[in-house]
Amino acid sequence: MISRLGSLIAGVFRRTCPDPFVIAIILTLLTAGLCLIFTEVKPEALAANFASSSGMWKLLLFSMQMCLVLVTGHALASSPPVARLVQALADRPGSPSQAAALVALVAALCAVINWGLGLIVGALMAREVGRSMAGKGIRVHYPLLAAAGYVGLMVWHGGLSGSAPLKVTTMKDMLEVLTPELAEQIQPIALQATIGSMSNIIITGGLVLMAPVLFALLHPRREEEIETFTDFRVPTQIIGPADAIEERESRLHLDDHPATVPEWLERTPVLSVLLAALLGFALWHAVRLLDGFGRIDLNHVNLFMLVLGLLLHGSPARYVRAVDEAARGCGGIILQFPLYAAIMGMMSVSGLDVKLATALAGTSSQTTLPLLTFISASVVNLFVPSGGGQWAVQGPIVMQAAVDSGVSPARMVMALAYGDQLTNMLQPFWALPLLAITGVRARDIVGYTAVVMIAGAVWIGVWLVVW
Repeated sequence: MISRLGSLIAGVFRRTCPDPFVIAIILTLLTAGLCLIFTEVKPEALAANFASSSGMWKLLLFSMQMCLVLVTGHALASSPPVARLVQALADRPGSPSQAAALVALVAALCAVINWGLGLIVGALMAREVGRSMAGKGIRVHYPLLAAAGYVGLMVWHGGLSGSAPLKVTTMKDMLEVLTPELAEQIQPIALQATIGSMSNIIITGGLVLMAPVLFALLHPRREEEIETFTDFRVPTQIIGPADAIEERESRLHLDDHPATVPEWLERTPVLSVLLAALLGFALWHAVRLLDGFGRIDLNHVNLFMLVLGLLLHGSPARYVRAVDEAARGCGGIILQFPLYAAIMGMMSVSGLDVKLATALAGTSSQTTLPLLTFISASVVNLFVPSGGGQWAVQGPIVMQAAVDSGVSPARMVMALAYGDQLTNMLQPFWALPLLAITGVRARDIVGYTAVVMIAGAVWIGVWLVVW
């Protein structure tokens, strides 16, 4: 019954879900129309805002931070040590249910560390578990494994790379999205009140434990419904397993004895270790000056992932190759973030964001406002599939509503974060790297992820009410 429900939902979204960039265009036009209809802003004011530093180009720094989250996580996942670990874990399951549960657990745990890492490791786990089970002669539904590899995107915003919680730890970061007046009212929020809070540990920990159980139950029981690894044309040139990495490096001559000084510099681990040591010391010093981990931001997280990637790849040439592969997934961020910034700018210059925040605060109590924020964020994420982009668009509204209603800003930040991550299970935008690695299509996985999303929504919604 559960697997049939997944297939039904997959069919609906296969027929109705357009490309995310198309959605971003529609949302931009819709915002412009709403501003002109419901506020007194002049068309020329909206037009002027587009080309200004407070319009389309306001989030250039933030866009680069988001790209680096994806790139550094992706590059770390493609390092030989991680690939070997993935291959070793892939041989462990002895049944279809164990296989699906293992992929989901690994993907979720990695996503808590870094969403890019969770996405790519989840994809690699799905592919290698499918390959391993096929070698053992055990029939496993491969699309379900791919769906399990994507589940990390439902837990990531409560983890260490969560965009919204990390963008409110310092006044400088808050001012990228909020007005000076609103930021002054809220003041920076330490991670102990958001990601490190007991409520988030319970909510995110529950999602991490729930996902493997649900994916184990979702495996089809009827033999004719099972599509195995061998039924798909799975790419072999994209990352891992470990032996494939070594073969490709040999083909690229990265393991050949360097014939010139430049070749030696590119392939020696000395430069990578020295740079990692320098960056590691800089990171330690920066965090120490922040008076602990409660004030770390996306720059610190990205620097940490960069240090790990340099060390695990072992040479500048290997790390450059890994980053080149990872950068292919940044197209959506680069293309869509200027439109998100334009939306944010139009709402700000017209006053529409304040109107929406006032309406949101006026129609709810301190108990229900976080729940309504969670629900609205879940809907907005279908149109703005980037957590960073959603914080830019919805963050000012949510924070103003928090001030107007007296609800803890930290609580509202996490309500937005949970809503953003939840409907990633319906929005296939971030699944593109996973689909490329596993060889499945979005419509093959979204039905299963939708079922897990429903269970997650109930879990999060209950805790937001009692928190």
